[in-house]
Amino acid sequence: MVLFGYGAAGTVNGTAYGPYVLSTGFAVLIYMMYGWFHQVSIESETGQYGKNVDISFRWSMGWFIFSEVMFFAGFFGALFYARAITLPWLSDLDHRAVLWPDFAGNWPNSGPAGTIESFQTMGPWPIPTINTALLLTSGVTLTIAHHALKEGNRGLVKLWLAATVILGAVFVGFQAYEYSHAYAELNLKLTSGIYGSTFFMLTGFHGFHVCVGAIMLAVVWFRLMAGHFTAEHHFAFEAAAWYWHFVDVVWLGLYLIVYWL
Repeated sequence: MVLFGYGAAGTVNGTAYGPYVLSTGFAVLIYMMYGWFHQVSIESETGQYGKNVDISFRWSMGWFIFSEVMFFAGFFGALFYARAITLPWLSDLDHRAVLWPDFAGNWPNSGPAGTIESFQTMGPWPIPTINTALLLTSGVTLTIAHHALKEGNRGLVKLWLAATVILGAVFVGFQAYEYSHAYAELNLKLTSGIYGSTFFMLTGFHGFHVCVGAIMLAVVWFRLMAGHFTAEHHFAFEAAAWYWHFVDVVWLGLYLIVYWL
């Protein structure tokens, strides 16, 4: 983590060594996580975990997801504070007279005149709406896979879980296209005022979480192909499913608040 943090700081500040140290940090992190989860899966499949360990895993995953809820709550809170508190406050009579006479507290806001390049906002149609349908459908396919696993139908589990991973990958692909469209045609960037920064931070971190969730589900799929899990013992599947449903719920909030309101 020291290499990762040091390399990230160097990369952001444009140092020559930054990308190399960051890449090394990524490699060490991936190696460590692979070794850790590989060992955990071996211990699980060989019956070395009892009921108390299983409970501890469930509590740990629950608290991890709670920390992610608070992570996104911070960004949603920043968006609410900017829109509902800061903009009206800066556009009242006293601040207009003293600071920026031409400032208007409208949303989206481009700041005082001339400080931010003009841009267009990202509407809900078509890509965000398509992505909403994709994620909601992936939640359904994942639930079907879970029920099939509990019923011991491993063939259906593999089919519907693979469909879930594919839907997640398509979602990320559409979001990448959306970002390209935003930069190239709408001039909407991370530097486009408070609208641009909150838009890309919220949707970008959510897209990152979709990638992480898809990787988790893909690992579960490969473990299924290797003969892992039973109808009674499959917490890794459940943990990945919890995370994926959390990602779905966060997207619904994003879709309504960021794209529609």
